[in-house]
Amino acid sequence: MPPVFAHGRLRLYLLKLLDEAPRHGYEVIRLLEERFQGLYAPSAGTVYPRLAKLEAEGLVTHATEGGRKVYSITDAGRAELADRGGELADLELEIRDSVSELAAEIRDDVRGAAGALRREMRAAASATATPVEDASWAAAKEELRKAKQEWKEQARRAKDESRRAREEAQQARRQASEAQERAREEVMRIAGQLQEQFAKSGEVLGNLAGSWLGGGAGSTSSTSGAGAGTGAGPGTGAGTGTAGAAAADPHWAEDLAPTGDPARDLDRLLDRFRDDVRDAARDHGVTPAKLAEARAHLAAAADRLAQALRPSR
Repeated sequence: MPPVFAHGRLRLYLLKLLDEAPRHGYEVIRLLEERFQGLYAPSAGTVYPRLAKLEAEGLVTHATEGGRKVYSITDAGRAELADRGGELADLELEIRDSVSELAAEIRDDVRGAAGALRREMRAAASATATPVEDASWAAAKEELRKAKQEWKEQARRAKDESRRAREEAQQARRQASEAQERAREEVMRIAGQLQEQFAKSGEVLGNLAGSWLGGGAGSTSSTSGAGAGTGAGPGTGAGTGTAGAAAADPHWAEDLAPTGDPARDLDRLLDRFRDDVRDAARDHGVTPAKLAEARAHLAAAADRLAQALRPSR
């Protein structure tokens, strides 16, 4: 029999099932059997030791209900599941491939059994002087028909399940890529808005925003006071001689090469965002009034990023 789960994959799938809802061990075994359409069911000796190991590692916990242990995932378990989101999509494909391989083995077994049955029936017919299709002959033919029908049904289910798994995995990858791109665009847009607001508020916060978006500290120090004195608004351009809002750097964070994991890439973008703002604040200082204003902008930015990361309808 081909391996159903690669090394470490059953552990990941147990965390997925417990993330859906608390379950006892027998229910986990039953769900796995249903997922493989009855072609495979892990033994209690396979599932329970892994649940115990997950509990020892702090990834799951259990409570006793009606004499049974009901396992639930912990925050640490959810964190590991989130870190391995890409592997989970691949695991779904692996499960469908395993179903297909198991179905192929059953098909081969059925073909072999059917061939042997035909040979036996031909031998019996040849040994009979007057071959008559009696009750035993009819029963053998019916068994063969049922076996062929069962094989066809299992092969059809395995094919449909494999196709759905490929489509779901492709859709998940597309959505993850789109969410990453929307998040990057939102970070760039909010960065530009924050810089515009800080530039209008005076030299210190103007330099803070310029440094955050990659601009030099001296690029605004000589003109921000003039901009404030002339009442330059958000629409004031660079050609007026006042300190207008600098456009967001379109090449911001381009040095962060994609890793292939959208969730990890988003974390790296947010780390760069935080570090740039902290560096600028450390270099130029922040007053209590500007801190309150920055907090309002960051709250709005967090809300917009959360909206951008929601799945598209």
